[in-house]
Amino acid sequence: MLRDKVVVLSGVGPGLGRALGAEAARMGADLVLVSRTERRLQKMAEVVEGHGRRALVVPTDITDETQVQALVDRTLEHFGRVDCLINNAFGIPPMDPLTTIPLDALRAANETNVFAPLRLTTLFADALAASRGSVIMLNSCVVFSSQPEYAGYKLSKGALEHLASSLATELGPRGIRVNSVAPSYIYEDVNKGYFDWLASEAGTTHDDVYAEKAAPTDLKRLASPEEVARAALFLASDLASAVTGQMLTVDCGEFHD
Repeated sequence: MLRDKVVVLSGVGPGLGRALGAEAARMGADLVLVSRTERRLQKMAEVVEGHGRRALVVPTDITDETQVQALVDRTLEHFGRVDCLINNAFGIPPMDPLTTIPLDALRAANETNVFAPLRLTTLFADALAASRGSVIMLNSCVVFSSQPEYAGYKLSKGALEHLASSLATELGPRGIRVNSVAPSYIYEDVNKGYFDWLASEAGTTHDDVYAEKAAPTDLKRLASPEEVARAALFLASDLASAVTGQMLTVDCGEFHD
């Protein structure tokens, strides 16, 4: 689906970031790999190259405009084009009621979750317009939750949802599509460890916690990182050439009308 497209992946980490890189390469894309940790990027590059595709490693602090401009310059020097920007990097503020979280912690989360995607999209916009490319924002089903411990995270992801919608309208006349993907719990290593912790706190088992988290879904299970990645990458493909301004939930049927 992505044969010879150039995909910039911000937020190459465990779980979904790794799956996005591997699935994009499997679909035929070349990757620009972005995070702060070069060692992690090199490991991801080996996966991409193992699928016969090219990988450019660019360690970058995406909250730093100078470093992001350097990322854009290196990408265009190396590949000459950009077809898709995937904003996957995120930060989670303290999981406490909103009124108890220090404002500096909320600002830090918004720098990564809102302003960095805006900065990346703005600086890559000319290249994306030239290719009539797309932007994908990785959001979260936390936007549908009102639990106090998720409020700080919901604040930034709610802002990201509105950012994506506004950018779709603003950049649409230039041929750039902007969409979002919102997973619920993804069954990957970080959440597996979280489920272990919840089980220990409650005196139950990992399987009990999994069943509790899966119970609200129609499919009675949780999505894998590969499943979320494939749904996201559909939006980067030509199959979604008329899709923009949308947020696709990938949650095994937990939230829907």
